[in-house]
Amino acid sequence: MFNRRKSKQRSTQQLDNDDGINKISEIRDLFISFSTSYDFINHQGSYNDVGYWVSYYRSLIDAQELHKSVLSVIPTLEQINLEQLKDSIPIEDTLITSTKTVVEERIMRGHIAIRLDANLDECLLINVVAQHGRQVDKPELEFGIISPQEAFVEDIDINLNLVRKRLPLPSLQVAQLTVGSLSKTKVAVLSIDGIVDKENVETVIQRINELDFDEILDGSHLAQMLYDDTSTLFPLFLYTERPDRIASALAEGKVAMIVDRSSSALIAPTILLEYFITMEDYNMPWVPASAFRLLRIFAVIFSIFATPLYVAVLTYHYELIPKDLLETIVTSRNLIPFQPLIEALFLEISIELLREAAARLPTKVGQTLGIVGGIVIGQAAVVAGLTSNILLIIVALSALASFVTPIYKMGNAIRLLRFPFLVGAQIWGLLGITISAVFLMTHLIKLTSMGHPYLEPIYPFHLKDWKDSFVRLPFNFFKSRPINLRTENTARQPKPKKKIIKKNDFNE
Repeated sequence: MFNRRKSKQRSTQQLDNDDGINKISEIRDLFISFSTSYDFINHQGSYNDVGYWVSYYRSLIDAQELHKSVLSVIPTLEQINLEQLKDSIPIEDTLITSTKTVVEERIMRGHIAIRLDANLDECLLINVVAQHGRQVDKPELEFGIISPQEAFVEDIDINLNLVRKRLPLPSLQVAQLTVGSLSKTKVAVLSIDGIVDKENVETVIQRINELDFDEILDGSHLAQMLYDDTSTLFPLFLYTERPDRIASALAEGKVAMIVDRSSSALIAPTILLEYFITMEDYNMPWVPASAFRLLRIFAVIFSIFATPLYVAVLTYHYELIPKDLLETIVTSRNLIPFQPLIEALFLEISIELLREAAARLPTKVGQTLGIVGGIVIGQAAVVAGLTSNILLIIVALSALASFVTPIYKMGNAIRLLRFPFLVGAQIWGLLGITISAVFLMTHLIKLTSMGHPYLEPIYPFHLKDWKDSFVRLPFNFFKSRPINLRTENTARQPKPKKKIIKKNDFNE
């Protein structure tokens, strides 16, 4: 019996020794693999006959912080050990571990690793990451005149700070996830506990956890993978660079996602009308805010239908043109050898080429190209007899109207929608435009954002949510949150306080 116990103890010790060897070999292999990179530093030093290793990627760390807060502390110690070194270093984010995955992840994010020759399977990890990146600046795509002049940057912690400054609440919950087997991108899911529908938060987190893709470098990548319908032209998550819009959405009961290394954040669920709303609508009186919102919606409708209506009327429905205007149109098209569709496509594609070229060139060159190119090409096309003056005006106004959309991705969808309507107008005239519009409405009715109807409050019809849809009513009408969000706390205005009776009231 004694021999059996002794042999069992020996086998247990042997297993422990094998595990230790495996750990050492894993850590050593990890640092050997790191050393194959040019920018990895594996410095060996010695103090009081104790050998140590300092390992890091010099492209990721702050060299000044390394020398000031880490290397300068080592000579002050009587005896070097990791615990004493950890307590002596004036940096909060430190960790002692022998887990390979933790060591690998932290070193790749700007930590340094200190190991002692006596125990190479244990590392002291210290955060000395270099803080490179843009400072908080003005919004570029959603610029506002009477709105806060702050926009998100590429650092997730700075972006969280911009949101928390606007919502200093302990109930503002942040769940951090990691996506991308190669990019290891951090994603923060924000919501306000007690307001948001927890099912929405759980759905977002579940969909993110189920992602199986190696590289996610931007929020737009993440959004496309989380859409209910990945084949639609329309954005189903609102992509914004404004912290105040994120704060407003969270207060309504929505979920926000901030992706590390992305200068914009995502809002879900969303509805179609939100993409025509700016934050300035809430910073001005409700009458001009409503007027400008209606102007944007009209501009979008005009941008989609103006050119197709021109093609349909000239191809099939001359009788709809007043006699005085008909003579002008006939005169302008007298020498044009093309059908209205070819004429319209020529101008539309020219406008899109100018727009893309101006967007890809440096700012000053792009502005010059957009203005001069539009004037020169338009005038030359009219003189050459390739297009008419009237169509040139219509296409120019349509292009101008498409720019009023506050959200860039919705503007892209509006630009592309004109082309199927043009084809329908050429084939069946007004009937073709009507059929295209029916297909568009059917598609919009079927669309959902995180399971919520995209056309709400139009379909399904919710009268209470019309207070902030086509028009923006005064704030005293905003007594409840949107119905479709199914928030836990629907009230937006606290109960009215009881009137305080003053002494003068008794005298009266």
